[in-house]
Amino acid sequence: MEITRNGSQPSRKGPAEYFTGTVRIDPLFQAAAPARVGGANVTFEPGARTAWHTHPLGQTLIVTAGCGWVQREGGPVEEVRPGDVVWFPPGEKHWHGATPTTAMTHVAIHETLDGKNVDWLDKVSDEQYRR
Repeated sequence: MEITRNGSQPSRKGPAEYFTGTVRIDPLFQAAAPARVGGANVTFEPGARTAWHTHPLGQTLIVTAGCGWVQREGGPVEEVRPGDVVWFPPGEKHWHGATPTTAMTHVAIHETLDGKNVDWLDKVSDEQYRR
């Protein structure tokens, strides 16, 4: 058994290379091999969002606070609120973040395959973000 105490892992800023706006990432867990699941609490300030990206084994988001937007390539921008759970299948190009006026926090859960859990792509343009 392993207990990771609240506050024992430092918060970090979402890198500008992969995020637009102010994003805080609070690590939650990263299982040791042979397990491969990891998770983080991610907070997006109003207007903040990820770049387009994919996950080799998919990603689950559990919205815990605020109001956000999620979109898969070719689909509409969808609003998400606390209690909503979003699943992006392996390889599905998508982005997620806050709305222009409201912050959003979610728990992001992913698995690592061959040392990689995400493939970052191009940034979401203001035109794409504004719907």
